[in-house]
Amino acid sequence: PSEPVQQGRWANLPPELLLDIIRRVEESEASWPARTVVVFCASVCKSWREITKEIVKTPEECGRLTFPISLKQPGPRDFPIQCFIKRDRATSVYRLYFGLTPSEDDSDKLLLAAKKIRRATSTDFVISLVADDFSRASNTYVGKLRQVFATLQSNFLGTKFTTYDSQPPNDAAIQSNSRSSRRFHAKQVSPRVPACNYSVATISYELNVLRTRGPRRMHCVMHSIPVSSIQDGGTAPTPTSFPHCFDEKIPLSQVPKVKEPVTDFSSPTLAHSLVSVPASKEPLILKNKAPRWHEQLQCWCLNFKGRVTVASVKNFQLVAAVDPSHNVSNADQEKVILQFGKIGKHIFTMDYRYPLSAFHAFALCLSSFDTKPACE
Repeated sequence: PSEPVQQGRWANLPPELLLDIIRRVEESEASWPARTVVVFCASVCKSWREITKEIVKTPEECGRLTFPISLKQPGPRDFPIQCFIKRDRATSVYRLYFGLTPSEDDSDKLLLAAKKIRRATSTDFVISLVADDFSRASNTYVGKLRQVFATLQSNFLGTKFTTYDSQPPNDAAIQSNSRSSRRFHAKQVSPRVPACNYSVATISYELNVLRTRGPRRMHCVMHSIPVSSIQDGGTAPTPTSFPHCFDEKIPLSQVPKVKEPVTDFSSPTLAHSLVSVPASKEPLILKNKAPRWHEQLQCWCLNFKGRVTVASVKNFQLVAAVDPSHNVSNADQEKVILQFGKIGKHIFTMDYRYPLSAFHAFALCLSSFDTKPACE
């Protein structure tokens, strides 16, 4: 049926009345699961959807997660968005939920999920919008965290990771790394298989050669976020929608044929389609916040403000690594952008803020789950 038929009588409400209704719903249903009503409003018809999208602000502006695209948008500047991760060792699945801690009735809002896939020379974390579909052929495929090894030793130690996004970074001119160096056009590929995987972050763990005590040392280069985003007046890339190539229906005859199954994440087809962000803007770099030695407890400590209760080498806090030329205030340099820590046998908290998105933060935290005997 055509759009006018689909909209029906609900589309005939006066715009002023509709605007007032949706604004009231947006203000009253501020948390999940009640916030589902806001999503329902956007699903009524086209006119409702457009007004809802106009009223609902980004997480940076309102501190709320509403639509799936919110997971790719930066968090608020003044306070963190608090989440937690559940680990299922039996299935190697990690689920990210919104909220302080798990609820008793399991009604927590699922944000993202990831499945860990071990290979001979690497470990992959495939990230999805749902908890039981990790195929790249799915519309729910979000991104992939892949270990990148520069040497044979690194293949064994697993100290470097790269985050690949199925969506091109916002406001960036991206070109393929394939031999032809041609641009990818959305309508030339299947809507169910991402045209490219875009390298948006690199995570490195320092080797602990001296076997000293303390948390792991991380170094994160956020290729898709410029360091200017944390300077006065700076802004972080904020996508407003997913690529149209995921929505458009393309005849099967136009879909390129590949020999490898789409679920094979080590296929050469993927390797040829990897894309890197041009270094036209200096990227944001994150580092561990230095812990302090606690004389009474005789251990290294970080102030997680009650959000972490179990000591673990996986626990970390990340701050911006800047130099004086960046003109970033001392207060902003000390501001924790992402913190991750253990509160139970298989439960971890994840609190993130601007300029990271939930997707960025989840990928960084996933890297901490992989075994790193040489870093501890």
